[in-house]
This record gives sequence, structure tokens and C-alpha cells, in this order.
Amino acid sequence: MNVKPEDMPIYFWIGIALVLLAQSTWLFIDARRRGHHRWFWGIWGLIHFPSPLLFYLLWSRFFKEKFFSKRRRS
Repeated sequence: MNVKPEDMPIYFWIGIALVLLAQSTWLFIDARRRGHHRWFWGIWGLIHFPSPLLFYLLWSRFFKEKFFSKRRRS
């Protein structure tokens, strides 16, 4: 089945826009709260889904706190 973008209903595109906007907003707010590069994460969240969210969660919750915070304390 070959579906063209012109054949997709308008609510499909509105849904995609809302998902990207919600993801970008959450990434921006959470990155600002945690002291990460908020503009980078917010803009990247507007472009792709769900890879920025997955990378941010891995970076902010696992790698950043587990590995890099120990080096700063020493």
C-alpha cells in the first residue's frame, strides 16, 4: 500500500505536530531544570520523535548523573 502525504487526513498532521510540540516543550523545561542545554534539546525535540526523548532520558538520568557527576566531586 503506497500512501502519499497529500492523502493523509488533516487530523493526522495535527496529531504529529502536537506530539512533537509536547515532546519539545517537556525536553526544554526538564533540561532547564536540570541545567542541561535546554535550547539544543528543545529544538531537537521539534524535529524528531522519539529518539531525542530516549537520548535525553539516557543522558540526563543515567550517564550524566552516574559517570560525570562523580568526576566533578573529586
